[in-house]
Amino acid sequence: MLDAKFVRENPGKVEEALRRRGVDRPLKEFVLHDGERRRLTREIQAWQENRRRASEAVAEKKRQTGQASEQELETLIAQGREAGPAIKHLEEKLKRVEEWLDAFLIDLPNLPHETVPEGGGEANQEVRRWGTPRHFGFDPKAHWEIGERLGILDFERAAKLAKSRFSVLWGVGARLERALTQFMLDLHTREHGYQEVWVPHLVNSETMRGTGQLPKFEEQLFKTVEADEDRVLYLIPTAEVPVTALHGGEVLPAETLPKKYVAFTPCYRREAGSYGQDTKGMIRQHQFDKVELVKITTPATSYDELEAMVSDAEAVLRRLELPYRAVLLAAGDMGFAAAKTYDLEVWLPGQGKYREISSCSNCEAFQARRLGIRSRPAAGGKREHVHTLNGSGLAVGRTLIAILENYQEADGSVVIPAALRPYMDGRERIG
Repeated sequence: MLDAKFVRENPGKVEEALRRRGVDRPLKEFVLHDGERRRLTREIQAWQENRRRASEAVAEKKRQTGQASEQELETLIAQGREAGPAIKHLEEKLKRVEEWLDAFLIDLPNLPHETVPEGGGEANQEVRRWGTPRHFGFDPKAHWEIGERLGILDFERAAKLAKSRFSVLWGVGARLERALTQFMLDLHTREHGYQEVWVPHLVNSETMRGTGQLPKFEEQLFKTVEADEDRVLYLIPTAEVPVTALHGGEVLPAETLPKKYVAFTPCYRREAGSYGQDTKGMIRQHQFDKVELVKITTPATSYDELEAMVSDAEAVLRRLELPYRAVLLAAGDMGFAAAKTYDLEVWLPGQGKYREISSCSNCEAFQARRLGIRSRPAAGGKREHVHTLNGSGLAVGRTLIAILENYQEADGSVVIPAALRPYMDGRERIG
């Protein structure tokens, strides 16, 4: 959520930043409602002060026995009583105004960092490449053809169990998914300094709202059905949601930052509106595995930490020797909560193009303001909202796809990358 004070004092600057994201949202009505909120607050405070003074005056008159007439006391008491209904009426009006302001602010996306290019996906900027796509002496196949031929991928039975956009991994395919997960967790915890956490896969609406999933992405979420709406739980679309919210409502000593967490979870997305897109294979599924990186930092260090997070995610691809490119997203192509985002796109020879395998974002104070996470300077001073960052380190299923397609052989077998062989009992090939 944006800072209401910043929006009030800089409406032109905020409108321009939103325009860079492709969002046309005039702020005139917000400024008017915010002015009304401040006016009502002042009136309530004035009535409360009048009531306090009247109460003190009554008490003083009663102490001065014989010096105050009954009429004087009744007048003062009436003044105190008059304040009650007036305050109640004003507080009801203030509540409605504040609800309007909250609903307006919670619907606004984060403002893009000044280094983010303007425009939509066509304005994304490639910042570097690593690795050279392999030259095949045969026509490379897509991962679904490779996996089904090897008997390790099964979409037909998955659809029978659930519906389309699910998959079953058999035998060594399941083992490869597990090996990738373990490899990523070991790399991030042993070499990159992240603390592993295990979190719930079902969270409440407050957690979803705090990380920016609600109300914006309600239609993309799976949730439980409850008679009492307050008891509804949501299946997480990414571990970013519960891990970022771990310190909700807390004040963290600045010297304990940054906090660096890594979590492996299944992720669940309805993929509403994506019909016809990536209908084959494992690219766009309702359930998929991901190793997620989350950082909680001070504002002064968050952009250095973003670059480090991107490097940590890249390390996975380099160890697996998978060609990729890093792309700085334009303002209109970023996620709702992000101020700056880098995507990592892995080369998929079966499709003949790069596809996203990781997205690393600095959300600045956007999520922290919703979640109420602050830091306390070591030397004292004013508390401030922390900055939160998140990134895939990596999407496990898409990494499996990249291995199947990049390491395929003419005979239909797949070579296992050297970095994964210790996790596969030394196995070198799937055939």
